[in-house]
Amino acid sequence: MSAPLVSVENLTISLPAADGRRLFPVRDVSFSIGAGEILGIAGESGSGKTITALGLMGLLPPGGRVSGRILFEGRDLVGLDPAENRALLGRDIAMVFQDPMTALHPMLSIERQMTEHLRHHRGLDRKAARARAIELLDLVRIPDAEGALKRYPHQFSGGMRQRVAIAMALSCGPRLLLADEPTTALDVTVQAGILRLLHRLREELGLSVVIITHDMGVMSALADRVAVMYAGRIVEEGPRGKVLAASRHPYTAGLLGALPHHEGDAVTLEALPGAPPAIGALPPGCPFHPRCRWALPACTAAEPDLMSVGPAHAIACPVDPLAEVAA
Repeated sequence: MSAPLVSVENLTISLPAADGRRLFPVRDVSFSIGAGEILGIAGESGSGKTITALGLMGLLPPGGRVSGRILFEGRDLVGLDPAENRALLGRDIAMVFQDPMTALHPMLSIERQMTEHLRHHRGLDRKAARARAIELLDLVRIPDAEGALKRYPHQFSGGMRQRVAIAMALSCGPRLLLADEPTTALDVTVQAGILRLLHRLREELGLSVVIITHDMGVMSALADRVAVMYAGRIVEEGPRGKVLAASRHPYTAGLLGALPHHEGDAVTLEALPGAPPAIGALPPGCPFHPRCRWALPACTAAEPDLMSVGPAHAIACPVDPLAEVAA
């Protein structure tokens, strides 16, 4: 079996707090991404999804620290000096940010934004950079790609802006694309188009993708494997079919239960009780136990580690109450 493109080992991220403490939004997270694979990272807001991606990119806020290992094609990215990190960003590893309106500069034309990126990372002259920009806009199916270069972000719809952002991320031929909530605030038909685009790019370019979302429906449409995060840690990981159709962690089951379900003519959903804990105020033991209907006294004793519950399927739960349901 070939080595993974990316191997994250015991990733921990800390940020400074106003009171002088250090907060840990990501704690001891490990996962791998194979060449041409789509990994989905799911969880509520505050679970650690986006900060994990920013840690991989070396884009943490001032004072942020990373420990553990981030191996990209065998090279450890933790501790790279700023010049080495800048050389990697946008060239080998690229990111599509959550809001394309803020990711794109509102006062610069699409041509200037795309060609500056290409000229910096690939050393192209103005003519070659412009030709490559047109090629990329065609790739993501922007109508009239040449005319689109002359326009500004506000002249595109939300879905088209997201396609432009994806084209910019792909401009230097990255091996890994991080997509942070790429379908947020888009209507259902536009969401479907973005998901089809990401799937097609994986097939045509052999691109590895990490897709970050709170929407389990997006996971079911796109991901090969799913990692579910809660309170800064992975609580369930495995193949898409196992995690979504036979979830074993109560938090994953809660996320799936919160999706709309059709029962006859009615649409029902079951909201998760409570809210995720604050980063600096985790409860003892399993962080999910205050919200868990199956919690036992053992759940408050110690925070559980991931344990195998099947081929390539692991959960962090000391009780495993859904074992019989999954079986």
